[in-house]
Amino acid sequence: MKNRYLSWHFGALLATLLVLLPLLALGYHALSGEMDNLIHFWNTMLGNYVLNSALLVFGTVFLSLIFALPSAWIVANYQFFGQKTLQWLLCLPLAMPAYLIAFLYTDLLDYSGSFQEMLRNIFGWKSPHDYWFPQIRTLYGASFVLALVLYPYLFLLVRVALLEQSENLTHSAKMLGASSAQIFRRITFPLIRPAIAVGMALIAMETLGDFGTVSYFAVPTLTTAIYDSWLGFHDLGTASRISILMLLMIFLLISVEQYSRRKQKSYQRGYEKKTAFRTLTGWKLWAAQFWCWGLLSLAFFIPFGRLLYWAYDYFEQSWNLDFVQFAVNSLKVSVIASIVTVAVALLLHLAHRLSYSSGKFWQRTTRLSLQFSSLGYAIPGTVLAIGLLSPLTFADHSLHHLLKSLDLSPVGLIFSGSLFALVLAYTIRFLAMAIGSLETSLGRVSPSLDMASQTMGSNGANMFRKIHIPLISKGIITAGLMVFIESMKELNASLLLRPFNFDTLATHVFTFTSDEQLERAALPAIVLVLVGLIPVIWLTRSLISQSQKER
Repeated sequence: MKNRYLSWHFGALLATLLVLLPLLALGYHALSGEMDNLIHFWNTMLGNYVLNSALLVFGTVFLSLIFALPSAWIVANYQFFGQKTLQWLLCLPLAMPAYLIAFLYTDLLDYSGSFQEMLRNIFGWKSPHDYWFPQIRTLYGASFVLALVLYPYLFLLVRVALLEQSENLTHSAKMLGASSAQIFRRITFPLIRPAIAVGMALIAMETLGDFGTVSYFAVPTLTTAIYDSWLGFHDLGTASRISILMLLMIFLLISVEQYSRRKQKSYQRGYEKKTAFRTLTGWKLWAAQFWCWGLLSLAFFIPFGRLLYWAYDYFEQSWNLDFVQFAVNSLKVSVIASIVTVAVALLLHLAHRLSYSSGKFWQRTTRLSLQFSSLGYAIPGTVLAIGLLSPLTFADHSLHHLLKSLDLSPVGLIFSGSLFALVLAYTIRFLAMAIGSLETSLGRVSPSLDMASQTMGSNGANMFRKIHIPLISKGIITAGLMVFIESMKELNASLLLRPFNFDTLATHVFTFTSDEQLERAALPAIVLVLVGLIPVIWLTRSLISQSQKER
């Protein structure tokens, strides 16, 4: 009985090994090869890369706090016209790629942009010496742009935490004579602090892994150092060592976030009354409306409106065979990646469920497989691509030598020079999404159904096909949709691993952005934004409906 599902368990271990393959390859290259380029980086630019990365993370997190906390407080505690709409509208900037915002605001705020041109016409200024205006293409500008795109992570988490608070706590504090400031400091803030910590960690990891924005703004960070090492020096060893340094910073952020709330627990009874909405009037109403709609305009409406204008103005140049081909490329690789990713996630989950009939060893092993397989989302796309280059190239060379020894014709770079590399990178990167989505659905399937099926002699495949798939079909569709959409938008891994003469919508848009010609790629950029809106609207609307049911 213990060996009945051995093939499932070994399949799960193989999938976990594929996820860990980039990390193992990075470790191997970091410990081997020449150190000359790394010593050169260490003595010249590495300190600047690390400092800029740290400042970028700090600036982005700080601005995200400024954007998110007041917005979450307003929509979670007050009732006013447009409040229900703002609950999900304020999350729309998540659908905007940061490098698009970077180009759009550069075009708007640069010296030759329309905003400064308007100021010169109004005040009669003739040259840059006549006035001062902040430069957008700086580290601070990059922090501002990234914060506009990433603050919804913090907004969503804090808003949910505020809505889950019990009104009994504040009433009890008021009866004891506590002021509003004391209630916030001693009750509200400790309860929302875990949500703030998680949101800050997410924003920090996304910021550290960003390439498009910092590359366009010419801000040297660890991500650009990895690109410079590989594409400039062709030194995989140095790129691997910098990648490991970047991973250590990410895992340090995760550890600090978990340590900061290690002993923090709070429990609420299901019958406790949730905090009631208060009505805003007068100048407070106008201030709340101005803040929320102003932030939304800066982060979404102004950039998206600019894209719509360019898409209309340059429609003939944008709508061509290249656009159709890039759209087909994106659809093809994203569909394949979503199918493969969901299949691997299903394999891991089913192997874990079957392990309860195979002893404690396999229970622990398959549980660890699920945990390790979820690490990919914490790995930036650039680091992941560097980690996959070496194993895939080695596989191609090995296959070539094997075919040559058998007097067979070579088949080319089928691993590193085909869609296989992109699909593998997307699978590793977004496997955690599929695992999380399926975990929620499978958690509702009673283990007694598995036991009954096993008692009747069904093997793992039959039980999976006849019982689990019908019951978790919605979870499978959701997981596939999430992976598909994220694959459509992925840029960092695509830039390094795409085959020759192969572009996706994301790489196509970024290429035109880098060449200062985004207006010619406005149409594919709008497609990317609209695709990204699907999970954002779905997630926020589901959270809103859930919170309304609990009230």
